[in-house]
Amino acid sequence: MKEEEDKAAGPEDLKSRTRRFALRIIRLFNALPANEVARTIGKQILRSGTSVGAHYREGVRSRSDAEIVSKWGGALQELEETQYWLELLADAEVFPRAQLSDLNNECDELIAILTTCLKKVKARAP
Repeated sequence: MKEEEDKAAGPEDLKSRTRRFALRIIRLFNALPANEVARTIGKQILRSGTSVGAHYREGVRSRSDAEIVSKWGGALQELEETQYWLELLADAEVFPRAQLSDLNNECDELIAILTTCLKKVKARAP
């Protein structure tokens, strides 16, 4: 019974965590300066950062391990892209690096968690 509760709690936690990540990305977008560079990068990060949770949820509802791998792999790609845009915001001095630090750390942690989840799903394959 405890194992079933842990399985149920795990996905719900990541579901909430990816949603909170998307909300933080939205707030970042709204805080960006109103110039062309910031808005161009901002639109990219808004798209990639908010789609992570959508891909994750699609994977949770998948009908097969192959579908899970595909959806969660998509979430990983979006996280990597989001990390790229965060780096550009800082490197181009569009937004203070220190203010992006926590968001970068969360991105790293989500990448690590999803990578582990994917490895477990792939290990189940016959």
